[in-house]
Amino acid sequence: MTTALDSPPLDLVLDDIVRNHRPRTEEGSVPAGIPHLSSPPFSRFGIAVATSAGDVFSAGDADVPFSIQSISKVFTLALALSADDPGALWSRVLREPSGTSFNSLVQLEVEHGIPRNPFINSGALVVTDHLMEGFPDAAGHLLRFLSREAGRRIGGQGPFIDEDAAKSELANSSRNLALAHFLKDFGNLRRPAQAVVENYVRQCSIMMTCVETAKAALFLAQDGRGAQGTVVSRSEAKRISSIMLTCGMYDAAGEFAYRVGLPGKSGVGGGILAIVPGEGAICVWSPRLDSKGNSLAGTAALADLADRTGWSVF
Repeated sequence: MTTALDSPPLDLVLDDIVRNHRPRTEEGSVPAGIPHLSSPPFSRFGIAVATSAGDVFSAGDADVPFSIQSISKVFTLALALSADDPGALWSRVLREPSGTSFNSLVQLEVEHGIPRNPFINSGALVVTDHLMEGFPDAAGHLLRFLSREAGRRIGGQGPFIDEDAAKSELANSSRNLALAHFLKDFGNLRRPAQAVVENYVRQCSIMMTCVETAKAALFLAQDGRGAQGTVVSRSEAKRISSIMLTCGMYDAAGEFAYRVGLPGKSGVGGGILAIVPGEGAICVWSPRLDSKGNSLAGTAALADLADRTGWSVF
């Protein structure tokens, strides 16, 4: 791992990245099936870096809450692995890139109800189901964890679930319910399908800022140690990051590894979380997406930041 942060300072780098990458035109798209994700202005752009030295650098709209969506899958996976024998979960979900749509029914049926990885929707449903065995309110458990790790921002507010957005998403969750019933039919879902999908949708509807998201994910850059102590073991932190690298960016994981060179996880809310092992966690947010469902400006900004800092796992 190399770094080139001696000059210029990171806060100046982030300010420059915001100037260069904040969208000036309404390029890209927003998810058609999640109406509330179309509300943020296209020009929103925030970036934050939480370092293992205890510093937090941010620029742009880094203190504006956004819907973390599938970024939540990283944290839910960590909690599921910390709550039980990891082998029990990995017998139910694989760790391979999917090669198909993140919500594919066909692949799940062909592979007899064993999802390819924990970051596609079927895999995330299995992870949520696994976590619900110890914590029936899995979304609430996740929210408490994020609040502890991220702390409170100015004004006393921290991460929260947008319940209205969750209800809206649940009303448009026919495919996720179909995936859950497929999993149930194959014996790979232990809780009721409706309850699992409700928890899954609520966790995706958590609102956080870039600063909060970077701080909450810092444990992955610190051998599993978070603000409140050990979250996962050192080996599990490494393995979660490896799955982020190979499976975290939908069907663009290879391109992201090529351009950025860091483990990443995106969400259709426009956020991207990236981990710099031993150094820190980065969160960038810009709501307009490319054809693969990843933030257009966010991906470009992370590539720029990696080039400027020398941060890479390669």
